[in-house]
Amino acid sequence: MPRLAAADLDQLLALQLTVAWAGERAAEPLRLGWWRTDVLDEAGGLDLLTRLAPRTAAWAALEAVREAARRVDERMRLRSAAPDRTVTLFHLGFDLDEQLAERLASHKRSGARPPDALGGSLGIAPVFDAAAFAAWCRGVAPASKVESTPDGGRRLLTPPDAPVELVRALVGVLPPLTPDYPMPHARRDLP
Repeated sequence: MPRLAAADLDQLLALQLTVAWAGERAAEPLRLGWWRTDVLDEAGGLDLLTRLAPRTAAWAALEAVREAARRVDERMRLRSAAPDRTVTLFHLGFDLDEQLAERLASHKRSGARPPDALGGSLGIAPVFDAAAFAAWCRGVAPASKVESTPDGGRRLLTPPDAPVELVRALVGVLPPLTPDYPMPHARRDLP
């Protein structure tokens, strides 16, 4: 896979990080509860990270909640009928996943605040509101046709080829929001 432009990588990261933030369980106020974290909660993990690493705390917290989301996503993907051909919001193929990890590390080293570095793409709000998050998801991409899969996921029937459009489509099918992570995904050969 060719290297994506920095702006495209930033957009992908912003989408992943927003979904990871919304999926936290132990946060106050409660969010969707898809993974057992409260890393981005100011009275929880973010407080500890701010005391340990004040310059990189925000990025470290985002990186940690993204990793929690990736692990939940991976457990579900590995239960699917064709895990090696399943592209998910947090599993886009080795090359692209590596590019995203490198870009996140670069932002972490830069000292820039996440909203400044990722521009207006980051959908993290001061207070979580499920209806507002669902509306944000629907605003990211037009409705796509999906089918429910036995593993609890939602499979895109006609996934876009371009990585940014694919991730936007995956975010766009998260609503309706459910108590369990719906693992939006597509089937195709990974690069």
